[in-house]
Amino acid sequence: MALNLKSGLSFGCLGVKELGFRPPRGSSSACLAVVRSVDDESTSNSAAELRKIAHQTDSKLAKNLNRDFNSLPRPLSVADFSHSQNNGSKMRISYKGIPGTYSEDAALKAYPECETVPCDEFEDAFKAVELWLADKAILPIENTLSGSIHRNYDLLLRHRLNIVGEVQLAVNFCLLANPGVKMEDLKRVISHPQALAQCDIYLSKLGVVQENGDDPAVAAQFVASKRAMDAGVVASPRAAQIYGLNVLAERIQDDSDNVTRFLVLARDPIIPRTDKPFKTSIVFCLDEGPGVLFKALAVFALRGINLTKIESRPQRKQPLRVVDDSNMGTAKYFDYLFYIDFEASMAEPRAQNALGHLQEFATFLRVLGCYAMGRIF
Repeated sequence: MALNLKSGLSFGCLGVKELGFRPPRGSSSACLAVVRSVDDESTSNSAAELRKIAHQTDSKLAKNLNRDFNSLPRPLSVADFSHSQNNGSKMRISYKGIPGTYSEDAALKAYPECETVPCDEFEDAFKAVELWLADKAILPIENTLSGSIHRNYDLLLRHRLNIVGEVQLAVNFCLLANPGVKMEDLKRVISHPQALAQCDIYLSKLGVVQENGDDPAVAAQFVASKRAMDAGVVASPRAAQIYGLNVLAERIQDDSDNVTRFLVLARDPIIPRTDKPFKTSIVFCLDEGPGVLFKALAVFALRGINLTKIESRPQRKQPLRVVDDSNMGTAKYFDYLFYIDFEASMAEPRAQNALGHLQEFATFLRVLGCYAMGRIF
């Protein structure tokens, strides 16, 4: 039975100060010099000069930054991303949906010995970890075809869980049906609207009616329980195994390069390392002004840090900001939060320096997690 947690608990945002990060003393003027240089279009050879200033700034800040970070208490470490708990019990991982969903499949790929905890909603999966009903949560964050899942970006900010890993799952959409049902017997196919849309070419050639359902696994459960002999389902091979359905066809999606990226969340962060590729996820907010976002992105470019993802979301508490209040009316524009993933570990000085520089002009900055880069299963 899926968890349905309506506890009404609220959690504040974990900011940079709570994570133990702060700009070093004496860094303001040096960092602002870089910002001014970025804005000065009349400066000759600006790119070379910016790199020179950034290098000088980093050298000047390195000792203070390293001292500040090394003096912090070591973060509490959950079990390593590839291992189960030390007490011998199975790791419990919460996810949205019922057994047979792709989220559960991703959890089992990353943690083959885990015990999965189905939940009714994405937020219930978060609360299951916060209330110690599960050790970790796994949730989809983006897909190569359908893009970002904005609801889960909002939940990352609302809750205080830390990103401790990522899983990239190659989606295998299968056509399932009850035992004894042949392809020519199918009159309708049921699944989630996105699953149907991503298999539209195949289903159109089949000449069946496409019916929307809540989830591929729920559709599989429904067809199996009703013993429907005229209905098929687009779902995973695991769903076929769980609900006793036959696989009539595999990999029926229109695009073979269909990958969903999942995030693994835990109560405590993991300790950043430098012995393998790490990724860091942050969220920040900026004041208005020309070139402000350019300056924010420049702190990474100047240090050779590659950005793998940038996502903007309107602020929920203050989505609109007044620009002009006059007798002709009030003009407003959206106030945004920016989510960024970059390829660097927080154990690296260049990442520490970049966030120290960003903190100079960001009105809000939070590190969502630093974690090992995932592979495609």
